[in-house]
Amino acid sequence: MNTIQTTGAAVEISHLSKVYKTREDDDVVAIERIDLQFEPGTFVAVVGPSGCGKSTLLSMLAGLVSASTGKIAIDGDAISRPHPKIGVVFQSDLLLYWRTVLDNILLPIEIKRLDLSKFRTRAEELLEQVGLKGFGKKYPSELSGGMRQRVAICRALIQEPGLLLMDEPFGALDALTREQMIMDMQSMWLRVQNTVLFITHGIDEAVFLADRVLVMSPRPGRIDLDLKIDMPRPRQWSKVHEDKVYHGYVRQIRDIFEAKGVLVAH
Repeated sequence: MNTIQTTGAAVEISHLSKVYKTREDDDVVAIERIDLQFEPGTFVAVVGPSGCGKSTLLSMLAGLVSASTGKIAIDGDAISRPHPKIGVVFQSDLLLYWRTVLDNILLPIEIKRLDLSKFRTRAEELLEQVGLKGFGKKYPSELSGGMRQRVAICRALIQEPGLLLMDEPFGALDALTREQMIMDMQSMWLRVQNTVLFITHGIDEAVFLADRVLVMSPRPGRIDLDLKIDMPRPRQWSKVHEDKVYHGYVRQIRDIFEAKGVLVAH
């Protein structure tokens, strides 16, 4: 099998804050003074309660939302708008139902008016990597939810982004499909080795997938814990869940949420 090799991007976030103005006087502080650095090729997961600013942070990294203060840099380039080194995967696959799987993957190439013939083979290789070899001529309506999300990931990877942003990409999937997608995500990332920021509500998938887990506080969003995950790869879902080290990491994160009242112990 051919593989797609990319170089992960370095990310620097300095004094980052986001305030949403309202018609009243009570402006909403979504993100407050975040300082982070991601080494190239690092898989970083972000967990936190609803409304803590996780998606706002991702949207600012994607160049879709402007910062109120501070800056974001990708390989030294300041981010104020969408950047060619960045790919994004949302919770919804957002596939165009009238386009085939292959044409959906190639959509970013078409929009940028690049040579489609040069990327078609790459798209087919990506489909093979996610277990969808031979599905290029199918339409989204002919695929399951998990299969469509795999296509969405391929679409984000077709341009070989140095930074892949993923906003709860498995949140809408059933439990079994979600588990398989987590395993597939690990396999693909081990091949590609780009930098990933993965937003999730799931403590289990954050610890399983990540090199680092960032735990965010309730709004205004701050980083309460920056936890390095020191477990060998590749990780097997069933074995990891029997590992005391894994459970220790999960416990640290749960302790933060219980201390903040996000989780209530009984």
